[in-house]
Amino acid sequence: MSWLDEIKWDENGLVPVIAQDDQTNKILMFAWMNRESLESSVAKGQAVYWSRSRNKLWHKGEESGHFQNIKEIRIDCDNDVVLIKINQVGGIACHTGRESCFFKKLENDHWQSIDKVKKNPKDIYKPNE
Repeated sequence: MSWLDEIKWDENGLVPVIAQDDQTNKILMFAWMNRESLESSVAKGQAVYWSRSRNKLWHKGEESGHFQNIKEIRIDCDNDVVLIKINQVGGIACHTGRESCFFKKLENDHWQSIDKVKKNPKDIYKPNE
């Protein structure tokens, strides 16, 4: 049995993935992978996700330059969640220009942005022409 066969893929052939900074242990983002993207991630040594909105493989950093170099891959006890420990190139994982996608905190019944934008997304991503 292949290591990929041990993963419990959902009905769409996907598995949830948590990206965690290898040095700080900070959770940077959540995404999805299919079999091909996980295989490609292992082969490249960089995170390749499955974009549900674009319905295609998404090599993290292909537009922004903010690649995620994989240091370690783990799976949870139920074999249905993948954790990748990464080195985040450029220190920005979120498309909003922040270090982490988890930048909102519940305070007094309201979501408050607690992390500053490190780089304006307009300076990271080129508009579709």
